[in-house]
Order: sequence, then structure tokens, then C-alpha cells
Amino acid sequence: MTISNLFSPSTPSKPFLLLPPSPSLASPPLGRPPLVSARPRLPVAARSKNGGESVDAPDRLISAVCYFYPFFDGVQYGKYVINQFAPIQALVQPLVPAIKVFKGFPLNGFLVFLTLYFVVVRNPNFSRYVRFNTMQAIVLDVLLIFPDLLERSFNPRDGLGLDLVMSLDSTVFLFLLVCLIYGSSSCLLGQIPRLPIVAEAAERQVL
Repeated sequence: MTISNLFSPSTPSKPFLLLPPSPSLASPPLGRPPLVSARPRLPVAARSKNGGESVDAPDRLISAVCYFYPFFDGVQYGKYVINQFAPIQALVQPLVPAIKVFKGFPLNGFLVFLTLYFVVVRNPNFSRYVRFNTMQAIVLDVLLIFPDLLERSFNPRDGLGLDLVMSLDSTVFLFLLVCLIYGSSSCLLGQIPRLPIVAEAAERQVL
């Protein structure tokens, strides 16, 4: 099966501590409650379920696999790039069977979205590391709505419009490919990938 057949779509700063100038001023005056410093927001930490510093192997694997979801859902944007560049074609070729299964049923993408969001992201039984990476993949997939709307709205056949659509599609595909490689490899190494544009949104969802 050839690839062409597929296209027939900071860590928070430490709180500033003021040391009392003298022992006599160390305690607050009577009748006045002590000041309570605001708790800084905790970032996603790469920790195992048992409290260790390293991420468990199952958590790494689940997190790495999640980044294939937006790539599979947006692989159609590579229709102008894959067949022109042999290295990219070599990277995508092993994924063709999985892509065919994912694209085989029109609702697969929506079903995967619901599964990842409600079964993983909203499930406290999964570690925050897994839920954060899963949410990053979901937000990245949701952003694919915008290039899809642009392509459906204009849909040029030739000329400058077609050149612009080809540039947009190729940029989106290359961004998805970089996110897949960076996100999955970082997770397999037990690190925390922070994707541009989507990291902050994902972190707010898993607080």
C-alpha cells in the first residue's frame, strides 16, 4: 500500500520571603492575624505514582501514544509534502496501516477524542503526567479545525490561491510531525514536552 493512496485531510518562582529585622518583630502584633502568602500554581511534575522522581514506564508509553492521535487526524495535510520528500515518506510509511485503520471509519476521530478526554483526562486514576500529555494532544487536534475551515471556505483550484493552500497544508503537517516526534520521544524518556500554543491550555485543564 503506497502512501499516495491515503490521499484520495516554568517552574513557578519561589515565594519571596521577608526576614524579620529583629527578634522583637518576628511575631505579629496582638489581635492582628499573620499574613498568609498565596500558594503558587504547581507545574506538571515528572513523577511516578509512588512518589519517585522518574515516570513509570506505563505512563510514558500511554503519553507517547497519545501524540499519534492529532498526527493521524491531520495526516491529510501532508498530501503535498510526503510524495515530494523521500525522508518524510520514509518516516510516514511504517504508520500507513495504523492510519488506514484510523481513517477507515468517519467517526473514529470523534470517538478517540471522547475516549481520551473522558476516560483519561478526567480520570484521577491516571497520573497528572499522563493527563497533561493527553490533553496536549487533544488541544493540538482541536486546533486542526482552523486550517480545515480555511481550506473548505476557499478551496482554490489553481493560481496563487492554490499555492497558499499548499503552503498552509504543508506547514500544518510539518508542525504535527514535529509535535509527534518531540512529544512522543520526550515522553518515552520520561521528560515533560511543552508544545507551543497548546501547553498552557492543557495545563489549565488538568489542574
